[in-house]
Amino acid sequence: MGKRVSLATIDDKPVAVAAPAEAMTGIPLALLIANPRNPRQSLGDLEDLKSIVTRQLQPCLVVSAKGYLALWPEDVDQVGDAQYVVVNGCRRLAAAQKFGRPELLIVHDESVAASRGELLGAAVEENIGRQDFDVIEEALAVEAVVAEYASAREAAEARGWTPGWISQRRALLKLTPEMQQALRAGDLAVRDARRLARVPAEEQVAAWRAEQEAAEQRKKAQAEERRRVSAAPPPTPVASTGVPPAAFTAVNAVETEPCGAEPTDRPALAFTAVNAEAPVSQVPEPRSSSPAPGGVDWSNPQAVADLCASNMTRDDLEVMLEILTSRL
Repeated sequence: MGKRVSLATIDDKPVAVAAPAEAMTGIPLALLIANPRNPRQSLGDLEDLKSIVTRQLQPCLVVSAKGYLALWPEDVDQVGDAQYVVVNGCRRLAAAQKFGRPELLIVHDESVAASRGELLGAAVEENIGRQDFDVIEEALAVEAVVAEYASAREAAEARGWTPGWISQRRALLKLTPEMQQALRAGDLAVRDARRLARVPAEEQVAAWRAEQEAAEQRKKAQAEERRRVSAAPPPTPVASTGVPPAAFTAVNAVETEPCGAEPTDRPALAFTAVNAEAPVSQVPEPRSSSPAPGGVDWSNPQAVADLCASNMTRDDLEVMLEILTSRL
């Protein structure tokens, strides 16, 4: 479980910025303070952590108060007399305080306090993907991390993020407060929010309502089409051969002779059966199964998807998906 630390000597220990991680046990809650720069705006319901009273399944990642205040000296009043700042595990700390656990297991890694960007990035990365970490909180946290670097690209390289991922999240901060609230409430999909973020702020609400009305009209039209199809009379039974007598005629004989074959090597002709009673405009043209220029069969969705995936970035694929979805 690690070693027990003498609390009387903690203040006298120098802080090594690149010190290796050190596991400790039995750190009293009075010596811990939650990260004042925690990207989570709300810790949410702590009932899921009630069992921490008897068992702590995961330690908290901390840096020394000295290391933290070297980065944000203006937070001295918030840190107070604490010896450690909890970077990852603020909900565990809050649960321990609420349910009566007197001490917590921690992992002290002073390298996390190497820079503001490093500490904020570590705090953000623990929360990314959690259900109770909403997308606006995530966007604000990413914006805070980027602000500590010279550029978004430098932040992406330092944190292992892609520039497209960063730009998509930062774009959400261009939404009006009303649109951000709709996004948080689940009334607005993230893909739609990213598109609305490109609309001038004063036009976003109107654009969103217009999209909602259009979507509702599409739903009604689809429901009406389903009712119409279900009310249509059943089709006329066909002969046991699968083709109604005299209803179809063989037309448009298509030669399937391979390129370069001699006349004597020609295979039998293939025929396409079409409805003889259909108007001429509805008679289908023969469809070639050969690939389009470039070797891609555009009639094969899987082949097209494979081509796009092998030649486009993930961000470009997401943009293309948004475009295709908007046109359905």
